[in-house]
Amino acid sequence: MDIKSLQVFCHLAGSLHFGQTAHAHHVSPSTLSRMIQRIEDEVGCQLLQRDNRTVELTVAGRKFEQYANQQLLQWQQFQGELQAEQPQLTGKLSLYCSVTAAYSHLPQLLDGFRRLYPHIEIMLDTGNAANAVEKVIDKQVDFAIAAYPESLPKSCYFYSLAQIPLSIIAPTIDCQVSQKLAQRQVNWQQMPIILPDHGAARKRFEHWYRQKGQGKPNIYATVSGHEALVSMVALGCGVGIAPEVVLENSPVKDRVRRISSAAAIKPFELGICCLKKRMDEPVIKAFLATILEH
Repeated sequence: MDIKSLQVFCHLAGSLHFGQTAHAHHVSPSTLSRMIQRIEDEVGCQLLQRDNRTVELTVAGRKFEQYANQQLLQWQQFQGELQAEQPQLTGKLSLYCSVTAAYSHLPQLLDGFRRLYPHIEIMLDTGNAANAVEKVIDKQVDFAIAAYPESLPKSCYFYSLAQIPLSIIAPTIDCQVSQKLAQRQVNWQQMPIILPDHGAARKRFEHWYRQKGQGKPNIYATVSGHEALVSMVALGCGVGIAPEVVLENSPVKDRVRRISSAAAIKPFELGICCLKKRMDEPVIKAFLATILEH
């Protein structure tokens, strides 16, 4: 039984969701079903009970999950022992961050590491910063640059890098949004709002808006990623919230203006996140050491 099959089964045992596990391991749901069927055929009994809505482990499935986790742990230890005997550390390091973080914070994290460990292959995935911690938990990446969540899972280690201020922003062009903001008494219930679909920035906007006491916000759109949000505000679609680091690095920064001081909104803590149980793996341990030294 190959290592990948064990990894996929353990992920599915945790998620109990074929779609999530298929996405995490970059396979189709039908391919995932065939992989599980092959495992069950090899084991000789049913490991999962599933219908159109639910997935549950059988008694044998729970026992096999324990076996698979033990095998994966032994495999990781074996790889670590082999790498420890090699004169140069080799392997892969996978990272996830937003597009902005890829050039605002990532270079300084990687410069020293690359000099010390030139044979480590760096794999970078970019996307919505609000998904960063989830990527680590799902083992899609080794590390993620993430905002400290309201509740950090106990399985995660977080090392703080910076405090990131946020601002409420509006377009500079002459548009309906600018005209509404120019009124002596701004009617916020009529103001179109553009929000992140989830994450720390959205929660901070909701807190800021509640303080105005003007009823429910008029949400024009929700978007994935702060970079896209800034662009929509620049086009005159509405008012939104964005981290200062995104504004400073945005190609449309001259087309937006701040309508709140950074002090009016609680900043979020930006840091590097990984799974605690993986911190002794040689490549991950080496990367953490270079960060802590600087």
